[in-house]
Amino acid sequence: MSWRLRLHGVGNASAVELGSAMATLERDGEPWLTVDCGGEGLTAYLAHYGRMPEALFVTHTHLDHVAGFERLFVAHYFDPQRRGKVRLYVPAPVVPLLHQRVADYPNVLAEGGVNFWDAFQLVPVSGHFWHDGQRLEVFATRHHWPDSAFGLRLRGSAIWTGDTRPIPEVLAKYADAGELIAHDCALHGNPSHSGIEDLEREYPRELLNRCVLYHYGSREEGDALAARGYRVGRPGEVIDLAEPLETQVPS
Repeated sequence: MSWRLRLHGVGNASAVELGSAMATLERDGEPWLTVDCGGEGLTAYLAHYGRMPEALFVTHTHLDHVAGFERLFVAHYFDPQRRGKVRLYVPAPVVPLLHQRVADYPNVLAEGGVNFWDAFQLVPVSGHFWHDGQRLEVFATRHHWPDSAFGLRLRGSAIWTGDTRPIPEVLAKYADAGELIAHDCALHGNPSHSGIEDLEREYPRELLNRCVLYHYGSREEGDALAARGYRVGRPGEVIDLAEPLETQVPS
């Protein structure tokens, strides 16, 4: 069984040419679980797979990570074969924020009679959840406000931090099995995002060597990060992953 991470977009909210930060975990060449649903990221997803995602994890509700939800709703609600079947794994504290952002509108359809969530299977999650026989872990990150943003771990295989400042104590726990770490990083940090000097100050070299940096501001900024010796994610890049350490539901 093969596992890969496909980067649909790697930019921050202003870097339209890099695509909104969004990725898909693939198993045996097929989309398995998608992280976030930004506008440009969803366009890249459709261009590659030719269909809408069927399982997503939502890290937080800034619009560059959830702006594709209206298209996702329309595609699934108006297809009787898919209506109510796309799985949305959403950290429990993020559920009300997501509702406010994408679902709380006077009439989802002008004709009425429809709830936004009718199109989806909403699964609130906390410390972990199961998807298609695999256990995934969820952890809080440092982004903008406490308990508003979360990362994802597929143990032994991959970590997606989502938007975050450095979280050394969190990754000491959740990145202890050799995982590839897709980490928020720009050339310069700010109160909501990591800069490369922040990571160099907070993380040991062994962990930095496992990082793929994304959520930067321009191609030139990505090149500057690469010139410092770091692995930088590029739009459309596909990264081979190790087999997850937990692969079966316990009997």
